[in-house]
Amino acid sequence: MRLPSRMLLILAGLILVGFGLLTGAFFAAQWHYGRQLPPVSAIREIQLQVPLRVYTRDGKLIGEFGAERRAPLRYDQMPQRIVDAFLAAEDDRFFDHPGVDWKGLLRAGFVLATTGQKSQGGSTITMQLARNVFLSPERSYVRKFKEILLAMRMEHELTKQEILETYLNKIFLGQRAYGVGAAAQVYFGVEPAELSWSQAALLAGLPKAPSRDNPVSAPERAKERRNYVLRRLRSLEKISELDYQAALAEPVTLRAALPMVDVDAHYVAEMVRAEMVSRYGEGAYTGGYRVTATIDSTRQAAANRAVRAALIAYEERHGWRGPETVLPESLLAETQTGRASADGLGGFLDALPTAAGLVPAAVVSFDAGSLRLLTRSSGLVELAPEDYKWAGLSAKKTLKRGDVVRVRRDGERWRLAKLPQAQGSLVALDPHDGALVALVGGYDFLLNKYNRVLQAHRQVGSGFKPFLYTSAFQFGFTPASIVLDAPVVFDDANLEGAWRPENYGGDFKGPMRLREALVQSRNLVSVRLLQAVGVDFARDFISRFGLPKDRMPRDLSMALGSATFTPMEMARAYSVLANGGFLVEPYFIDEILDSRGQSLFKAKPLVACAECAQQIVDSSSQTAAAAPGKPAAALPPTPSADGLAPQVVDPGLVWMVDDVLREVVTRGTATQARALGRADIRGKTGTTNDETDAWFNGFNTQLVAITWVGFDQPQPLGRGEVGGRAALPIWIDFMRTALKGRPESVLPTPSTLVPVAVDSRSGRPVATETPGAITEYMPAERLQQVQQDAERAPPEKTVSEDELF
Repeated sequence: MRLPSRMLLILAGLILVGFGLLTGAFFAAQWHYGRQLPPVSAIREIQLQVPLRVYTRDGKLIGEFGAERRAPLRYDQMPQRIVDAFLAAEDDRFFDHPGVDWKGLLRAGFVLATTGQKSQGGSTITMQLARNVFLSPERSYVRKFKEILLAMRMEHELTKQEILETYLNKIFLGQRAYGVGAAAQVYFGVEPAELSWSQAALLAGLPKAPSRDNPVSAPERAKERRNYVLRRLRSLEKISELDYQAALAEPVTLRAALPMVDVDAHYVAEMVRAEMVSRYGEGAYTGGYRVTATIDSTRQAAANRAVRAALIAYEERHGWRGPETVLPESLLAETQTGRASADGLGGFLDALPTAAGLVPAAVVSFDAGSLRLLTRSSGLVELAPEDYKWAGLSAKKTLKRGDVVRVRRDGERWRLAKLPQAQGSLVALDPHDGALVALVGGYDFLLNKYNRVLQAHRQVGSGFKPFLYTSAFQFGFTPASIVLDAPVVFDDANLEGAWRPENYGGDFKGPMRLREALVQSRNLVSVRLLQAVGVDFARDFISRFGLPKDRMPRDLSMALGSATFTPMEMARAYSVLANGGFLVEPYFIDEILDSRGQSLFKAKPLVACAECAQQIVDSSSQTAAAAPGKPAAALPPTPSADGLAPQVVDPGLVWMVDDVLREVVTRGTATQARALGRADIRGKTGTTNDETDAWFNGFNTQLVAITWVGFDQPQPLGRGEVGGRAALPIWIDFMRTALKGRPESVLPTPSTLVPVAVDSRSGRPVATETPGAITEYMPAERLQQVQQDAERAPPEKTVSEDELF
């Protein structure tokens, strides 16, 4: 039946009106909602939440901090197989559509209308990017309309490459990884260019449900999604049949989902993190800052090895304490299998505290001939008797099946070990400008984050004596001055009884030159020396080394190192001796770059200049001209020239102390350091009461290093665990690497000092050819007073033992 022409015209009119109304409604909606959308140009200004990364001076990664893991790539850095895999999974017509795949959108709409189910193909990559960057996650038709509008705008104003680059850098892929660069590292520990087809397909399968389908939490789901993407790649002929079959057969193998570092410097990385948060707030974690620390990776690795080796050696010297823990009864049977399952014994061992180089293991069997252990990573290992001889295991001190212990690699062998209870630290500074070269705050940051270099205030023992002796030289003494090494008793109303200081060995040697007293670290001489110069004078002068005056006791116990300082404070103080008298400021950040590589900060430290010292001294006329008992004026630090650190101690005084500390190494309490085979090493051991703290403070003009060993809760280390035994080996092992290939360097002898022949026993000036004469250097202004003192002194005589008491 044919409709009348009039009705056809009416119907056509209605269709046109309806189309016009729809078109008008569309443009009205476009105008209305379009005003609410951000400008597309803003996508070029997107600040991806790139984590803070910290590097050594030689470019090694030591830390990464941020809620999100990102490693942005330019489009030309994106491997083609990554691009192909994501397009196959998400939008294979990406380079053909104008931002909206109308065909796919209509198909998805039809499926939704007829079945009530959503199908793939509704959202293009451009639409996903528009949603993720600019729009809320709400599910509504209004948001979808906005998404379409914004996608079309983006396609009009941006290139396809710009859109795809932003998408591949911003897409969330699970495990806090945003973008393919970060995901490649998080899941597989490789750069994107190194991804296989299987790995690329696995990543491309994640955007649909990254938290649910990622291979860490759901390996089977991830594998199914990977295989789907591989099938899509094959159907699109982006992958050959041979590569397709190989990728399907490739197992899903993951590496630990942790930020990888090139060198273990976690204590330094944490120092940088705290400083960056102090400067930039929480934005430090997301601003893409790249920080270069001052440490050197080779020296840092050497410091790690030295501290850990010394603490292991200490533990072995003090014997076996017993197993760390015992396996639950339910896991005992697994020790016989030769393999620790992930959800059983392996999981139990993995849950134990991480400690560098010390692997947890369960005892399988123990007898006189061997110790068999089961580890998580290496399976069954067997130790020969020499590998656990130090533990003194026997029928009474034995190990049983299920005991949990530690083992460590020693070359090709495994050795029995235990978690250290004692702790240690090392800090090394460049005395030229105060740059931190290496720092170890404890055995392992992941085991204990307490940074003993910065936070541990410990008594410093005899390591304090060089500063006391410098104050005495300022006061008017010289290395040739004689002070009595003999028992002394002090009554102090603040103490319960009389104070009777002693030398470490309990002996005494009578009158001694100060050089000998410091070389041999004689406590009684130090006490009498402090008594002579006065506590207040010494405290005022020693504070010039940067040591806080308020932590120096106002009594004679200060002479024995009862003051408490951190290893970093000691390193700064010893830097004054190493650089010729300048007080430098320790620093650990060399440069800060923003996300675009622009420098925001570059360290400009004040520097020491030993060559400049003589000119400064000549211009300021600072000398130590007083006689013993007649204190010199407390001279203010010399103002420095631009860029130079302030000179706080006369270089002549520094040189005299430096020369004595040279002999501490050649024939005193630190002779082990001669193993380095260098003539420019200086240092001083330090041990506190009952061997509670062990120190070694050593340096040359290029490097200062301070090492400490002790318990976090102070207690004796054990008989004989003095600085020379517990702390000095750390210093030697570190310096062996730190100074390798570097020429020897010593302080120049200041022109203010003159050589004087003195009697080796009495310290009196004598003719050069006199038998037993030695040469001492002292300030020229002091020479006349020394000669007058010698003329007025009574004839030399031998002091009897009775006269010493």
